[in-house]
Amino acid sequence: SAWTPEMVNVLVDPVSMSLQQSTLICCRGSNNAYGWFQQKVPGTAPVTVIYADSSRPSGIPSRFSGSTSSSTATLTITGVQAEDEAVYFCGGEDSSSSA
Repeated sequence: SAWTPEMVNVLVDPVSMSLQQSTLICCRGSNNAYGWFQQKVPGTAPVTVIYADSSRPSGIPSRFSGSTSSSTATLTITGVQAEDEAVYFCGGEDSSSSA
């Protein structure tokens, strides 16, 4: 299935909050599965931090977690680090197309 960015484009700036705080980013839609993508440098390819609602790729820190409730997906960063400053995208799985 294809993953298509939708709904959310959020800049998380740890400088404006206390480091080590937790932050939640929510995305609402009608998709059956969600992914979250991190883009640190504009114009570069986003990195997948969560896929299939709550799965984390290898190499992604455990402070990133995902969950869904009804049609709302949530990305939680537990203990924000300076390197987490980025634009985060929510993507919905489009079951009608193939990857």
